Amino acid sequence: MASTAASGKRVLELFVSKVPWTVATRELKAYFEQFGQVKKCQLPFDKESGFHKGICWIGFRTEEGLQNALQKDPHIIEGAKLQVQINRKTFSVRKSNKEAEDI
Repeated sequence: MASTAASGKRVLELFVSKVPWTVATRELKAYFEQFGQVKKCQLPFDKESGFHKGICWIGFRTEEGLQNALQKDPHIIEGAKLQVQINRKTFSVRKSNKEAEDI
């Protein structure tokens, strides 16, 4: 049972930073879908400025999609180079979900 729990907790999410302010959730999802089916694209917004925070989380349905995205470098959207890494802090995603829902 322990091995099942460990494999069930596998993170299939990327943390993406340096997202240009001109890029919306739709564009990010469309971009990352070239690597595999995206089940989540979360782009939190700043309540005061109304702009997104320049970071997002991309969740893939499969390990293959995640690995495909990690193998590409650089990731460039609208001329800007994104920083992409595996999201290892699931608690920060939950906190960010709350922030996004408060808007």
